[in-house]
Amino acid sequence: MKPAPQATAGAIGPAGRALTAADAEALLRYAIQPATHGREFCLARLRDMLRIRRMEERCAQLYGEGRIRGFLHLYIGEEAVAAGVMPNLAPEDNVLATYREHGHALLRGVPMNSIMAEMYGKQEGCSRGRGGSMHLFDRGTRFYGGNAIVGGGLPLAVGLALADTMLPRPGAVTVCFFGEGAVAEGAFHESMNLASLWRLPVLFVCENNLYAMGTALSRSEAQIDLTKKLAGYDMPTGHVNGMNVLAVHDAARQAIEQVRAQRRPFFLELHTYRFRAHSMYDPELYRDKAEVERWKTHGPIHSFTDKLKAAGLMSEADFQRLDGEAMAEVDAAVAFAEAGTWEAVADLARDVTAA
Repeated sequence: MKPAPQATAGAIGPAGRALTAADAEALLRYAIQPATHGREFCLARLRDMLRIRRMEERCAQLYGEGRIRGFLHLYIGEEAVAAGVMPNLAPEDNVLATYREHGHALLRGVPMNSIMAEMYGKQEGCSRGRGGSMHLFDRGTRFYGGNAIVGGGLPLAVGLALADTMLPRPGAVTVCFFGEGAVAEGAFHESMNLASLWRLPVLFVCENNLYAMGTALSRSEAQIDLTKKLAGYDMPTGHVNGMNVLAVHDAARQAIEQVRAQRRPFFLELHTYRFRAHSMYDPELYRDKAEVERWKTHGPIHSFTDKLKAAGLMSEADFQRLDGEAMAEVDAAVAFAEAGTWEAVADLARDVTAA
């Protein structure tokens, strides 16, 4: 019998000088062992990315229509990070993320209905409509936010991992996602130091999209190889192409296995890029349109789709089926949110005070 075709994780470029926006091909400098992945695994990762993309595209549309209000930070272009890391986690693991956390929450298992209702500010939302886009929270899946403060999740991750160590909860891992802008915060250095000093089981995932709001990494950090900053904390590090879902998955798997077995932290830097502005209010005057278009050629969904088709792992009919399922899920989530209810005025002070 002819063996089923396999897809392999790989880099789109060799090691190079320090990464800048002009080095889109120099993304992989951390060697990971090549792994093979079958058809169903690959289609599942594509399904995950499509669910995020279609949900967020609809959110952008709803924001323009005034159905979603407040702040909205889209993950479009960065889907391979969440889609690669999340499948490696166990139900007992903890997850923390940033204000760009919709995809992480979705793939952690928070229902899209609950996420969309939260976007609308309806009380059927995962935070009862009080958090909105930036404060998704779901205790049942151990998804602890959604943090609007840059670097705000880092000390929380240290606290959760410390609690797991003291209880104890053997084998539990805490995964904390944050952007490269958080590296400039004091909380970053305090968290790295304590996590290493106390040997806490935390995977720190740095989603390096090159821009902290409108400030390029090379304009704010003297050392832009972020993994070098961890030498002072005696923490192992990884440096991976965050636009390749298979590379992300394999690197995250190895890192999580190491954290779980050795009960010590790991810093994983994933080079990625957001295709949309920082937020819906961002005029995006700080980067050239040609740069954005060049990075789009490395888009995680279309590049992965092309590779799967070339490897004989997927047909156009398969793609259309997966895309249709994602769109149907989004339609149902929007209908759920539209039918949701506002919190009663009499309950607005609930949980605000201890009395």
